[in-house]
Amino acid sequence: MRSLRKGPQHTRPAAGAATVANVSTAEATTNGICVEVDAVYSADHSSPSQGNWFFLYTVRIRNLGEETVQLLSRHWVITDATGKVEEVRGPGVVGEQPVLEPGEAFEYTSGCPLTTPWGDMRGRYEMRTASGTRFDAEIPAFALRQPAALH
Repeated sequence: MRSLRKGPQHTRPAAGAATVANVSTAEATTNGICVEVDAVYSADHSSPSQGNWFFLYTVRIRNLGEETVQLLSRHWVITDATGKVEEVRGPGVVGEQPVLEPGEAFEYTSGCPLTTPWGDMRGRYEMRTASGTRFDAEIPAFALRQPAALH
C-alpha cells in the first residue's frame, strides 16, 4: 500500500480502542473509503486561563475500494462543551485534493481551537470516483478533551 502523508506521524492506538493514553480514536468506512481519526489535547498550544484549548487530530483516509477516488471537499461540524456548533466547509484538506488509487492512503494532521476544555468533531468528505460518481465519506465523531476535564 502506498501512503501519501502530510504532517507529523505517530503510532496508532490499538484497533477498536476509543481512548488510549488520552488519544481519542474513531473509524468509519463508506463506499470503500475508510476514515480513521486520532485526536489529542495540545497543552503547548493551549491557554486554559485565557479560555483557549487546542486539539490536534490526525486523519488517515484509505481507499479500500476497487476504483480510484479524489477527495474534493470537507465539511466539519464542531461542537463545544456548551453545545455551540460551528461548521467549516472548504475545498480539499491541508491545501490538497488527494487522488487515491485502490490500496492507497493519505494522512494529515491539523488542529482545532475550542473555548471549552472538551467537545467533539464529525463531518464528511465529498469524494469523486474516476467514473465521475460523487459520494460523501463519513468522518466519524471523535472527542476533543483536555485530559483533566470532567464532563
